[in-house]
Amino acid sequence: MRVGTGKARWWLVAACGLLLSGCAQFDDRAANQTFEPAPELTAPAGPQPELPEADGGDDEARPSSPQTSIPPPQGCTDYDQSVIATCLDTVSALAALPNTGAAPGALAAERRTGRVLQVSSGNAPAEVIRLDVQATGDGGLTGLALSPTFAEDQLVFAYLTTATDNRVVRFTRGQQPKAVLTGIPKGATGNRGAIMTDGKGALLVATGDAGNPSAAADPNSLAGKVLRIDTAGNAAQGNPTPGSRVYASGVHSPGGLCKATDGSRMWITDRGTSVDALYPIVPGASLAVPTWTWPEKPALAGCADSGTAVVVATSVGANLQELPITLDGSVGGKPKALMDGKNGTAYGRYGGLDQIDSQFALVGTVNKDGGNPISSDDRVVLISLQASPSGGSGKD
Repeated sequence: MRVGTGKARWWLVAACGLLLSGCAQFDDRAANQTFEPAPELTAPAGPQPELPEADGGDDEARPSSPQTSIPPPQGCTDYDQSVIATCLDTVSALAALPNTGAAPGALAAERRTGRVLQVSSGNAPAEVIRLDVQATGDGGLTGLALSPTFAEDQLVFAYLTTATDNRVVRFTRGQQPKAVLTGIPKGATGNRGAIMTDGKGALLVATGDAGNPSAAADPNSLAGKVLRIDTAGNAAQGNPTPGSRVYASGVHSPGGLCKATDGSRMWITDRGTSVDALYPIVPGASLAVPTWTWPEKPALAGCADSGTAVVVATSVGANLQELPITLDGSVGGKPKALMDGKNGTAYGRYGGLDQIDSQFALVGTVNKDGGNPISSDDRVVLISLQASPSGGSGKD
């Protein structure tokens, strides 16, 4: 496949090498700071690989394939061109930055450290902020989303666990984080959360049940819910119950939120007590009828909707599950395990996943949290939601 010139061509080609067929008020004025490209990464001393040219003499390298041998990582230098960031720690959430025609970039969240880093191909990860989190159990920094008006205000929203509660905060480069929604119940387990924009100017926030399943059914509790809030943390206009933040209920331990690019469908992955499940989000309803369940409990994480399939990252399962869906959102067949090493492509345990568009997404690894990390872990990997398989590297 030939694409345009420059960095945009490089990341399209590289991606096609992988297959995936109480609330605080605050001043909301735009910050003057912007997310700029990170400094250039300097590789450590060592042999540089000679990559074959694509299309019989093009100056861009081929994506990885069974015929293209990729040298093993050397420290934080990873020669797999699909890898855009290395040497991170448990990438629990990603927020893809707007495409400016250059190499793809994102904000990457580390669950245990609370760090948010700007990452992009060819640049060293640059710390944007370090949030104060408590990462015991399944808590910490687990959700990240750009503001619905990010181009104007440069604001980012995060879901995190503190010493006293789970909460939503907002931040931008050079400023201290400010609370948006506090008092979400915290427990020994069930603290994981997720956040995304709904495409209509509001934020969806998935909260865990804090180890108390009955809280998920309690309309007066913020635990075990999908909340829909405005950027000030108040109930968004058009919610099922006016004045209530609750949009859907029945959540146990959310792994991720995602939606179709046209906004026609929204999904949540949930780690239940007996099964993991993918649910459609229905306003005003409980998560009662899953689209698919996984009795083996592979620890579902982030997800993406390509239009023809929902792709779900798994941590313990160490693969991506591709679940075909029909236009009405029903199941079109059994899920297929991808990027699990059986076709030459593997990056270990997967965590955060965020969609760039209907064709491409970014996924983070969490190998430093119970996996078998290699020298360049944890990583952020660019993947194609539409391409045919041609291999990869970095099996853990």
